Amino acid sequence: MSTSAVLAPAILPRHIAIIMDGNNRYGKANDLGHGQGHVAGKDALDPIVDYCVNTGIEVLTVFAFSSENWQRPPNEVALLMQLLISTIHEQMPRMNEYRIRLRFIGDRSQLSESLQMLMADAEEKTADFDAMTLVIAISYGGQWDIANAAKQLAQQVQIGELKAEDVSEELLGNYVQLADTPAVDMLVRTGGEYRISNFLLWQSAYAELFFTPTLWPNFAAEELALMIAEFAKRQRRFGKTSEQVVIEQQGH
Repeated sequence: MSTSAVLAPAILPRHIAIIMDGNNRYGKANDLGHGQGHVAGKDALDPIVDYCVNTGIEVLTVFAFSSENWQRPPNEVALLMQLLISTIHEQMPRMNEYRIRLRFIGDRSQLSESLQMLMADAEEKTADFDAMTLVIAISYGGQWDIANAAKQLAQQVQIGELKAEDVSEELLGNYVQLADTPAVDMLVRTGGEYRISNFLLWQSAYAELFFTPTLWPNFAAEELALMIAEFAKRQRRFGKTSEQVVIEQQGH
């Protein structure tokens, strides 16, 4: 099946987030050398980006390296860092061709200076592109994200720029990563696990969740297209009743 065979539904998610899981298992299942599953996973991203930008998705956020991934064996961490560098270099011509903005979220303090400089340069060169935004989460954790936002507010309270009673969900939401993008509408996890693993906890509060046994290197745009079609059928109530949602939709 080609992606063109799956028509984009009238209701599209504005922001899709993907936990790209299953690289190591793919490598073992296919008798690949050590770390080669991650190489295959890197290559799987391109067709997903192509599909999203051509379909009209505003933001695609992918989980490349979590805060917890620092606990993996040093040689695997080193390989993943090198693959991230390669990914940025390889993605830049595509970002220019499609006019996609490239952004990064996560705790950069733990990254090498050269990687930090490469990330900042990529962000600067693509800052004005508006076809879509591709966000790569590196050294990212949802709990870190929320704590970091709370720390910024606490500092403002400490110096008297803000009162503690002024702190609200809306205000805190202005300080988490990606505060200037739409909230996550669809959260996809490949690889057969049924958890969100500390990914975009705040931003995904009302996301529709999709889990697939497909290992990330095997995850194709066709499967994402079917998920988007399913997304369009779901009723998103945000705490309201079904009747209220229907009335509001009729009002539009």
